Amino acid sequence: RGEGGVRKATAFLVGATTVRLLQGVLFGLVLDTGAGDADESNAIKATLLLVIGIIMLIAAYKKWRKEEDADAPPPKWMAALSGLSALKALGMGALLMLVAVKQWVYTLSALAIIEAGYLGLGANILLFVFFTLAAQLLSAAPIIVTVVAPRQAERLLDRMQGFLERYNRPITIGVSLIFGLWFT
Repeated sequence: RGEGGVRKATAFLVGATTVRLLQGVLFGLVLDTGAGDADESNAIKATLLLVIGIIMLIAAYKKWRKEEDADAPPPKWMAALSGLSALKALGMGALLMLVAVKQWVYTLSALAIIEAGYLGLGANILLFVFFTLAAQLLSAAPIIVTVVAPRQAERLLDRMQGFLERYNRPITIGVSLIFGLWFT
């Protein structure tokens, strides 16, 4: 929303998307049942999904138990984003995707689900690319709105931000609970 915001936001998104795609390549190889012993690969996948499910259930519980402070300031890293150059925003997007546990969980979960379909390498790659694009759409939507309708974007982005801030807790609890139960 600030000066060079679209360029910086796009760079941030490109950094995050690149890391997600690299995670897909790296962990797609780990989850590939065509490589090595099928029993060993199935054990790896089952253990991975169990751990992911437990992590997500713990996240849902922690979010449910923790009281939200309505007057708490936004995280410091969010405030720092506005002062970054486009190149630093690209690096920040990549770094946040690397260190965000929930992003790892979603990526690994998608890979496990795709692999469980046994559709073949080509179809699995297309499905993962589709997942990546769909997952990044939430970050791309404000950029697209700002480019397409810059005058209406500020009001719309304010409403979107208000909605996400207001319902962050139930959304996080619900998504973590659903996926946690599914994978467990």
